[in-house]
Order: sequence, then structure tokens, then C-alpha cells
Amino acid sequence: MGTLLLQLMNSLSYGFLLFIITCGISIVFGILGVLNLAHGSVYLLGSYVAYSLIMKAGLPFWVALIVVPLLIAIIGYLTEIVILRPTYKLGHLSQVLLTFGLAYVFHDIFTIVWGKNVLSVNPPEVFSSSVEFLGYAIPAYRLALIVIGGAIVILLWYIQEKTKWGAVVRAGLSDKEMAGALGVNIHLVFTAVFVFGSLLAGLGGVLGAPVLGTYPGMEFSILILSLVVLVVGGLGSVTGTFLASLLVGFVETFSRYLVPELSLIITFALMAIVLVVRPQGLVGRKA
Repeated sequence: MGTLLLQLMNSLSYGFLLFIITCGISIVFGILGVLNLAHGSVYLLGSYVAYSLIMKAGLPFWVALIVVPLLIAIIGYLTEIVILRPTYKLGHLSQVLLTFGLAYVFHDIFTIVWGKNVLSVNPPEVFSSSVEFLGYAIPAYRLALIVIGGAIVILLWYIQEKTKWGAVVRAGLSDKEMAGALGVNIHLVFTAVFVFGSLLAGLGGVLGAPVLGTYPGMEFSILILSLVVLVVGGLGSVTGTFLASLLVGFVETFSRYLVPELSLIITFALMAIVLVVRPQGLVGRKA
């Protein structure tokens, strides 16, 4: 029972972390129509910068949790303005090739700057121990991830459903051409959405570093899982991304515990089943 509860907590914390990471790429695809294949690299950049600030510079974890996402957001702003914006009229293939190429550029930068070893980041001292939950010891940082992830879900829901900016984003998701015709500054929306997606990836990089580790090549593993979550949840759907993140987190965690050699196959089997039964994803719309 204790092992089952621990794995359940692991799956929940992993699912919320996947949501934080994947929500950015989902929103960017829904609004911009850009499938950013460098999104995993943005996540890993956040992890590496967090490692440098926490383990090398000695800054507190909470300072890095604020500083790193802001730095990544600035990089995202420059990337959208300088690199991505000229490709909006060139079609999806150009954008996919460009972002995939950026992922390999980032990979070489990571190797040159931080090396090829697996780097670890210590969690905050207050969450470095275990807490008793239903009579069993549960890592405190896992519980913290669940709480932080839940808070981000509620915040995103509030922004999307209760604010003017959320209404603009929903309008862009539904019909960005009509939104532009009604006076919405589409270029500003595009930039803001891409920056926000980068900020979420950087935040996920800081939060994920203590539990997932940091190493070159990890960006492609994160990218693959993000694409699985996108397909299962429905392209461009934030609600679908949330549900799919929890589902994929559950399947990935328990398959690694029960049949580790088949965990990746089982995860892709889940995606294949969803594609067969509901091609648009759990909450996605038919084209």
C-alpha cells in the first residue's frame, strides 16, 4: 500500500510538471499555429541556468524560481521577434525545420557550456525531507510540486476564463483572422503568447531539475513526451493538455515501476489508442 501511494504521488507530481512544461507549447501552437520543436531545449535551458544559479552561484532555490523564468521569457521574446516572426508566412514546414534546427544548436551549446555529465539540483531545504501522509512517508518536494502545479492550473484557468486577456487568447484560438479583423493586435498577441510559453518552460525547468536531473539530450525526451501530451489532449486545448498530462504522468510512472523495459512502448500505445478512438484528442476539436 505504501509503494502504491508513493507511485501515485509520483505520477501526480510528474503529471503537474508535464502540464507546466507542455502548456506553453500547446498555447503557442493553438494561437500561432507553430509547433515549436525547440520547446524541450527551452525547458532544459531553464534547468541548466537554475543549476548554475543554485549550485554554482549559491543563490536560494526560490530566487532562481523567479529569476530563471524571467530570463527565459526574455530569450523567448528575442526568439519570436528575430527568428520566428519572418517564418509566419512561409508555412508549417519552414517553422518545424527552423525550430528543430534550433534544438540542435541549443544541444551543442549545452554540451559546450555545461558538459555531458548528469547534473543535479538540490530542492529547497524546507522540502528536502519526507512528510507523513496517511501513515506513509512521502517526499515533501513531490507534494510541493502537486501544490504548485495545482496553483498554476487555477491561475491559468482564471486568466483564460475571467480576464480580458484570456478572452483575447480564446478568440485567437477560435479564429485568429476574425480576431485580427475586430482590432486585436495579432502580432502583439503572438509575441505575448510565445513569451508566456517560454516562461512556463523555464519555470518547469527549475521545478523539474531536482527530480528529473539535467543532461544533454534530455530536451528531446521532454519534447517527445510534450508531443504525446499534445496529441492525447488535443492540439491547442489547455484543458486537454491538463487532462492528458495527468494521464500520461500516471501511465509513464506506473509503467516504469511495473515494466520499465516497456514503459516507452506503453506511453506511445496510449497515444495510438487515443488517435484511433478520438483522432482530435480528448478535448480537441475536429478540423
